[in-house]
Amino acid sequence: MQIFDCPFCGERNETEFHFVAEAGKVRPEPAREVTPELWASYLHTKNNPRGTSREIWRHLGCGELFAMRRDTVSMAVIAVESLGGNER
Repeated sequence: MQIFDCPFCGERNETEFHFVAEAGKVRPEPAREVTPELWASYLHTKNNPRGTSREIWRHLGCGELFAMRRDTVSMAVIAVESLGGNER
C-alpha cells in the first residue's frame, strides 16, 4: 500500500485517490472538426512513459484535483502540486 500526499489534506492511503489523466494532454479542437478516429485516439492512447511522469489525480476525500510527479518504475512519488502551482 502506498501513501500519497494530497496538497490539500496531507498524507492519505492510495485507495483515496483516482488517476484522472496525463498532465499536458491537449484535447483536440475545434470539436466540430474532430474525427471519430482522432477522438478515440485522444481518449484511449496513453504515453505510459518509463520513468518520471506528470499526471493529474483526484483525492476522493476532498474532491480536489492536483498534479503528481512520480517514477513509474519505482512508483516513488517525487512531488505533488495543486493545479494553482503550490508544490509540496
